[in-house]
Amino acid sequence: MNDLPVDIVVVEDGDEYITNLTTFVSEGMEYRQAKSGAHARQLIAQARPDLVYLDMRFDRIPEEELLGDIAQLTARFNGDVARARRFQQDNQGLFVLRELRDAGFAGPVILSYDFSAEERRFAALRARDPALRYCPDYADANKIRATILEAVGRA
Repeated sequence: MNDLPVDIVVVEDGDEYITNLTTFVSEGMEYRQAKSGAHARQLIAQARPDLVYLDMRFDRIPEEELLGDIAQLTARFNGDVARARRFQQDNQGLFVLRELRDAGFAGPVILSYDFSAEERRFAALRARDPALRYCPDYADANKIRATILEAVGRA
């Protein structure tokens, strides 16, 4: 049994997850917060966490802090910049995930997103990244704790 706390980096553009996790899922856990992909990369470079808890949608940070090439996305959406920006914000968690993997972080990542209506999408993501898990936004503390402990091999 590992008595060390689980070191978790929470990546979100607000404070909801860090507040809820430190309030309701605190026992045996230590949390650090990053509010952008670049900040997450810095935190992980300083000290590798056991796990990253990652928000999917980032619509409250400055556009210049979003990861992903807006020119490429705009081309993908036939020149529709607004649609490309929405896609970039709605899927920012996946851009952050790629950034962390490219930076060498191979540990488990939990996306806070409900993939229950998109099981094929999640299966495709997991096939490319077996250390990836998800936990719906509405999950209770017991479900979140269980997902974290399973992801780090302490279930």
